[in-house]
Amino acid sequence: MDYDILDRIESRLEATGLTARQASIQSGNSADLIRNWQRTRLDGKPFPGKLSKLVELAPVLGVTTEWLLGQDFPARSVAVAGKVGAGATVHLVDDHAKGDGLYHIACPPQIEPSGMVAVEIEGTSMEPVYQPGDILLYTRPALGVPTEALNRICIAEDSEGRAWVKQVKTGTAKGLFNLLSANPTGQNLLDVRLRWAAPVRLHLPAEFVRRV
Repeated sequence: MDYDILDRIESRLEATGLTARQASIQSGNSADLIRNWQRTRLDGKPFPGKLSKLVELAPVLGVTTEWLLGQDFPARSVAVAGKVGAGATVHLVDDHAKGDGLYHIACPPQIEPSGMVAVEIEGTSMEPVYQPGDILLYTRPALGVPTEALNRICIAEDSEGRAWVKQVKTGTAKGLFNLLSANPTGQNLLDVRLRWAAPVRLHLPAEFVRRV
């Protein structure tokens, strides 16, 4: 690996408005990760970066690991982490090696790819709002259900690890939630415990999804 990688990292810092410190921390590393690489370059030493660190940095910068390595994935791409159930029972895996997934899609121009996660819909319980094969984009939260998720259509993971796209409503007791379908024939899930819920930020009908 060489310092072309650091040049790409710096270009993405400028594009996203993140500082080297912010990006380093958001990737789960020490605050000085990128700054140390920059100092090493100034000292004329070989690039010390490790692939595992690039894997962690890539989604924070809104790119793929391959792009940081100088391969062909464009900067403005988003990894499709997996499928999400709209009536179907799906276990979402959004912990691929960071920046990776089932496949990548071109990021729509109206949003920044940094921090975005995409999922593909499986099932029909959210018709006619969403169709099977459509792509939903969201920002993965920490664990829990934020206030902004209530009464909105969200990607949510229940306590059994199943992932859903549903409207999230409060349940009959603290910590319980109702997951409602848009399709009148779809199943509603009542008084469900959720690990997390994240409002849908953008919907891409299947015909407008461009794989990269």
